[in-house]
Amino acid sequence: MAKRRPSGDGMVRRRDDGRWEGRIVVGHKENGDSIFRYVYAPTQKELSAKHRQHIDSYQGADLPEQSRMTLSEWLDKWLENMADTLRPNTLRNYRSYIENHIRPSLGDKQLARLTPKDIQRFYEKLGGSLASGTVRRIHTTLHGTLKAAQQAHLIASNPTEQIIAPKFSYGAKQILTDEQLDVFMKVIAEDEVWCDFFYAELTTGLRRGEICGLKWEDFDEVAGTLKVCRTVYQETGGGLTAGDTKTSAGTRKIVLPASTVRVLGERKKFALTEWIFPNPLKPEQPTNPGSAYRRLKVLLKQAGLPNIRFHDLRHTFATLALQNGVDIKTISSMLGHYDAGFTLRTYTHATRQMQDQAAETMGNFMSQMI
Repeated sequence: MAKRRPSGDGMVRRRDDGRWEGRIVVGHKENGDSIFRYVYAPTQKELSAKHRQHIDSYQGADLPEQSRMTLSEWLDKWLENMADTLRPNTLRNYRSYIENHIRPSLGDKQLARLTPKDIQRFYEKLGGSLASGTVRRIHTTLHGTLKAAQQAHLIASNPTEQIIAPKFSYGAKQILTDEQLDVFMKVIAEDEVWCDFFYAELTTGLRRGEICGLKWEDFDEVAGTLKVCRTVYQETGGGLTAGDTKTSAGTRKIVLPASTVRVLGERKKFALTEWIFPNPLKPEQPTNPGSAYRRLKVLLKQAGLPNIRFHDLRHTFATLALQNGVDIKTISSMLGHYDAGFTLRTYTHATRQMQDQAAETMGNFMSQMI
């Protein structure tokens, strides 16, 4: 019986056409036969370098026959495996990144032959047409699929970990200015159904699903606090589901401004349901995040204001808090960010303005001393 050759074992030969060929054992079939990878070079010296690199890459790996599948085939399996563990919106986003970007560019590649160079070229191509945030999210999706492939022993290493990941560009956020905020507040004051909702949003900076998921049990009127511990999202079929917050840091308790405590306290006197902001037509249900988005668009149009996103109300809250002296760590905690560094990078436009103001203040002070 032939001795089973270990993964990473290799040999070199000169082909009849004059080129040099290297062969490396990367795994084994079910019957014990070796699975090989081949590398080629015009000279023995060049091949030796490439051959050594590949031997090192596959040392200790033992890939099965399934490693011959294409990336596209693996993506199908990965999506099927993740379907029951991800929220519908998250799964929908992953499918979008895969179908619109990853599969068309890399899907035909054999999974185990996908290289860091392939990934780098893919990201460079995306960078020419997509925003940095979108490219970063596509990277996160691809990295996750290949990490799962590595854990399943279908690839020896994750090629996305051998390149520099796409950088996220933290540009200025679109927010409401002080003047625009005054106009918006006047418009929502005339909307009896949605006034409290948008007032609470602008004074807490909650994510859309978080504010829709608030219950009266989360509100402590005496302490003036609000516990954020769930989020509402829409399922594929159209129904609403209340689940955990986006991240573990998202579960938090925030201190409310006195004005917001008064607004919610008054609202609680007439509450008919467990939800702080119930569906106006079906109060036994929470407000649909999609309805909140659509109502915002109507109010912005009525006010003659820029067509900002709902999430930009969150940016407005954070920016105004920074500009009015609230420290970055406190804001990070209120927003439910995983660390203050992320908050600082996200709102660098606001901190730069604060630095300019500080420099001007110090300049005026020192000029008086001279």
